[in-house]
Amino acid sequence: MCVVNRNFAGTETKMASQSNDPRLPSAARPYKQPVVAPQDLPVDYSGFIAVIFGVFGAMFRYKACSWLAIIFSAQSLSNMRNMENDLKQISMAMMFGIMGLVTNYLGLGPRPTPKK
Repeated sequence: MCVVNRNFAGTETKMASQSNDPRLPSAARPYKQPVVAPQDLPVDYSGFIAVIFGVFGAMFRYKACSWLAIIFSAQSLSNMRNMENDLKQISMAMMFGIMGLVTNYLGLGPRPTPKK
């Protein structure tokens, strides 16, 4: 038994009925994601950028860099894949960002000496 369908181009196509379907529903298996080793995971760019901005914010006393380090470390924390390695990097970036904000807003750290 054949069913005739008309497609968008106006041509007729013949579709086979369910009895002639070569696929086997009993042979279908659900997809299982392969296991990836932690060292083979892709690089966490937001965590790396957070560390860079945190270092710049703490060393050069840029407020914007410290805020960007906090934002990128929060983004990296929300997209964390490997708990052990990523948590170290994120905590380091967060500490640099917080240290930069504390030194910028509270005035801690070395002060430039006035010229006489």
